[in-house]
Amino acid sequence: MRIRLCFAALSLIAGAGLATVSAPTATAAACTDIDVVAARGTFEPGTLGFIVGDPVYSALQKKITGKSLSSYKVNYPADLSLTSAAQGNTDLVNHVRSQAASCPNQRFILVGYSQGANVVDNSIGISSAGAVVGSPIVATIPTALEPKVAAVLLFGNPIRAIGKSVTGTYQNRTIDFCAAGDPVCENGGGDVGAHLGYTANADAAAAFAATKV
Repeated sequence: MRIRLCFAALSLIAGAGLATVSAPTATAAACTDIDVVAARGTFEPGTLGFIVGDPVYSALQKKITGKSLSSYKVNYPADLSLTSAAQGNTDLVNHVRSQAASCPNQRFILVGYSQGANVVDNSIGISSAGAVVGSPIVATIPTALEPKVAAVLLFGNPIRAIGKSVTGTYQNRTIDFCAAGDPVCENGGGDVGAHLGYTANADAAAAFAATKV
């Protein structure tokens, strides 16, 4: 019930028109130095995501100097359908593969919030099956492209509530924020508001990413 309230709150945010707040423009990535690939949360409004994607991209632009950045909004429903996260998983991996072929020197920063964190988890080979709004892995970033992923920034990651986390190849390049009491990422959490507060972590996430590029 608490998790449903989180998604209901995000739906209310969308309905309140907050997506009209000025946000960075998402671009179809050209051959920039770094492509920021953002998967928004369930029902999250905004260009890349009002709560996480937009503020994180703004923070990255300030923290990463001397390099050009582009952004890509993962194309998926971000709803409660059973295939939503899987569709995002497919789109993210296809985008990285396409960009890597077109821009061989480009690197990536992957950003995922809530269901979007499931999308990123799956794409880097960590299954979100069994987590809220999760899915089995349907595609993974090819081994040959793994070094191109500079950083992975996760917020309210649902797999944490089932005792999982990012391990293996990407572990040292990942920062994974779970606010105290967030029922989506903390088993037994009861603070719905905690799931909506990750804008506060944007600067810390960008500072982490800046050390990896």
